[in-house]
Amino acid sequence: MKVTFLGTGTSQGIPVIGSNHPVCRSSDPRDKRLRVSVLIEVDELNIVIDCGPDFRQQMLSNQVQKLDAILFTHEHSDHTVGLDDIRPYFFKQGDIPVYAHQRVMASLQKRFDYIFDSENKYPGAPSVQEHVITNTAFTVKGVNIIPVEVMHNRVQVFGFRIRDFAYITDAKIVEEEEAEKLKGVDVLVVNALRKEPHHSHFNLEEALDFIQKIKPEKAFLTHISHLLGFHEEVQAQLPPNVYLAYDNLQIEI
Repeated sequence: MKVTFLGTGTSQGIPVIGSNHPVCRSSDPRDKRLRVSVLIEVDELNIVIDCGPDFRQQMLSNQVQKLDAILFTHEHSDHTVGLDDIRPYFFKQGDIPVYAHQRVMASLQKRFDYIFDSENKYPGAPSVQEHVITNTAFTVKGVNIIPVEVMHNRVQVFGFRIRDFAYITDAKIVEEEEAEKLKGVDVLVVNALRKEPHHSHFNLEEALDFIQKIKPEKAFLTHISHLLGFHEEVQAQLPPNVYLAYDNLQIEI
């Protein structure tokens, strides 16, 4: 399995528009972060988690030739509004499979009604195969996926475990029975917005505590804002098995 971090930033990305914050002016390419998403290559499948506003750029940068499925964590814009840019894949492959909670699917149907239309469909609009998921395991073309339910303040969010890899974003609360689903993973990805507490995201301390609880061999932090600090400086302060993810980082599992 190969995982590519397509984007590791929070909803505004880094640099933030109009900001003169030192991290936003950094020349280190690891401090430039698109909106959060990952590509998982497993059993010759390309599975993307979330499809945000930078989706087109991410697919071009990583030369992704096909798209077998999109898994949606939740409906917020930084995770969904790139859906129209599946069109080139649709033209090559046909309907693109998407997997989401019923609430998230309803949001997508409202925001992208022309994609989901079954009558009088606009020529050139892409189409999708809808797969509503619940908090039970499902498969994507033979690959078993375990949803992990977390809370993003009052918004339910799905993380996903695929074999020995798990991806959690936008988490603030993870109940014990959901955390148990993550035990034994080799690699855990989890959000760490900034150092100061936040009402709907893990801060750095909470993310590190959660990693210590799960005890993966390696952990990577994502969904990072400029307020966390410079990549190089933050990385130097992390435990030996914890890494700041950065855009276009690839790991093998």
